Amino acid sequence: MTAALKRETFSPVDAAWLRMDRPTNTMMITGVMMFDRPLDVARVKETVASRMLRYDRFRQRVRETPFGVALPRWEDDPHFDINAHIHRVALPAPGDMAALQDLVSDLMSTPLDYSRPLWHFHIVENFGEGSAIIGRLHHCIGDGLALVQVLLGMTDDVPDPAPGVPAKRKARDLLGQSVIRPVRSGVSSSRKLFGAVWHEGWETLAHPSHARDLAQQGRELAEKWAKQGVDTVAAASKLLFTLPDRKTIFRGPCGVSKRAAWSEPFPISEVKAIGASLGGTINDVLLAAISGALRRYLESQGQQTEGVEIRAMVPVSLRQPHEMGKLGNRFGLIILTLPVGTVDPVERLAIMKKRMDEIKSSPEALVAFGILNTIGITPIEAEHIIVDIFASKVSAIMTNVPGPKDSLYLAGSRLTNLMFWVPAASSLGMGISILSYAGSVMVGIMTDACLVSDPITIAENFNVELRDMRDRFVAVV
Repeated sequence: MTAALKRETFSPVDAAWLRMDRPTNTMMITGVMMFDRPLDVARVKETVASRMLRYDRFRQRVRETPFGVALPRWEDDPHFDINAHIHRVALPAPGDMAALQDLVSDLMSTPLDYSRPLWHFHIVENFGEGSAIIGRLHHCIGDGLALVQVLLGMTDDVPDPAPGVPAKRKARDLLGQSVIRPVRSGVSSSRKLFGAVWHEGWETLAHPSHARDLAQQGRELAEKWAKQGVDTVAAASKLLFTLPDRKTIFRGPCGVSKRAAWSEPFPISEVKAIGASLGGTINDVLLAAISGALRRYLESQGQQTEGVEIRAMVPVSLRQPHEMGKLGNRFGLIILTLPVGTVDPVERLAIMKKRMDEIKSSPEALVAFGILNTIGITPIEAEHIIVDIFASKVSAIMTNVPGPKDSLYLAGSRLTNLMFWVPAASSLGMGISILSYAGSVMVGIMTDACLVSDPITIAENFNVELRDMRDRFVAVV
């Protein structure tokens, strides 16, 4: 007798990310891991089977409900075969970094197979003297922090650990703490707050003809809640009623094709020295550098940059220590304004520091989590309307994650570098990922090819900005 298939209903937040898929923006988290020598494919499969497949999600497929009117379900795939999820591919000559970036771009533009569990690995051969793994995992399985931990959970501290000895590192030790720590006033209060917004604001959101009422309604709701002493009013108003971001070449209609690139590693010690010299944190320096890199790119395209600021949506982990190592989506979102048009790096860093300090004391991320919970239980058409409204307020999605401080190994090969990108929802055409590993930091840029065809230029400008700040402000010992 065949065993009954194991089924589990989606959480509202996970359902929200499943249903954000568009032909032009699929909700995949894409990661690339680079190694110093060729990987043993059989050993990689054994590692995936023993360490990654211990999570049921990677053996389960999605079953949607008719018309998307109820939460979808996870269901065991009765035909699961690990060989359908891990494939080998060889880079064309010369097998360099540019060729790897082209392959990442192609796979980032290719949807997953929804008849199977929503993940896929490509083992890349002929990459210089080594190899790489390109992983694609759907956001509905987990957020970026959770899925990067899954990938790093397959690694070891040494090339050849003793057989049968589990990794000693705990899941929460694989990645550093979030650079933004939200005020934890309680997710439930955020849900209640958004419930009021939903009840009073749905007619406006659902009917574009009512768009002119948005600003006035936002002011009225803010005044009402302020009188009631609700601390999260400002955060809710910012998320719901901020006007669309300004028009630049980073915004516009998206196509299917995406482009991915990343910078050369830059020493964290030098970033820290820049921050110490200019009175900012490592994070302030990195955000100032990416703002400067975007300004340089706009100017190279003949765009006016004086006074230009653009907004980015930044995921903020809401996981408690005991939740590290678990799948699912446990994060909120904050809107961060980047001073792209500020030329002076000292002034730019000071602006970033002030804005980051303000965000750290805001409940904005918790409010956004409540919103994601709510839209996950709405019909798909309604969800798309709300997501489009949110996406219009920013020009990019940006992540900043402190990675492992020491070198790691997978299937005996040393992990030399890694990068990942979270998906850009709705019509967003740019993703920015800042990730540190083994004493260095890199930036990864994902763009829609219809908007920016050469993201490598932005990535290179990131290092130009860091070198400029180092050379100008860090004393040579």
